Amino acid sequence: MQVEETELAGVLLFRPTPHHDERGLFTRTFDAAIARAHGVDLGEAAQDSQSRSRRGVIRGLHGRSGRGEAKLVRCAHGVILDIVIDIRPDSPTFGRRLQVRLDDTEFTHLYVPAGMLHGFQALSETADVCYRIDRPHEPGEDIAVRYDDPDLAIDWPLPVTVVSPRDAQAPSWRSLLSALGRDRG
Repeated sequence: MQVEETELAGVLLFRPTPHHDERGLFTRTFDAAIARAHGVDLGEAAQDSQSRSRRGVIRGLHGRSGRGEAKLVRCAHGVILDIVIDIRPDSPTFGRRLQVRLDDTEFTHLYVPAGMLHGFQALSETADVCYRIDRPHEPGEDIAVRYDDPDLAIDWPLPVTVVSPRDAQAPSWRSLLSALGRDRG
């Protein structure tokens, strides 16, 4: 498994090595020792979750207040465009974003440290996304920013087919900046 740094401080890509033969393939999807060697410790990983989305669906942009939430994200079936935005006030990459294609061919995992907004769009007919999360979900800490916020100007590759009511009514990027005490975006 190879590990690559990204342009966002602390965000890593884990690239497993699939082994193919006449039966199909085998790949290790997580190795705690390799993760720890690169500064990632999800502890006992409090929660594993999975979502299934249809083509064009957007989920996000979601984050957590308080201590935040670290997660390891992978696309187990299909293809997604994954978006991460750094909202850590003291980060050198505050306000910057990363776009990564995750799919069921390359098996790349995206490590998203605490203090990030996260979202994705399903690019295939269906996409199953798996999350390994470092602590239990606490709904009172949920934060979100609109997926179509004009200040973020995310160029989603497909027409948007469905978003949840929560995501459609999420606050703006400027509202989040104000809440964080930041005046730049």
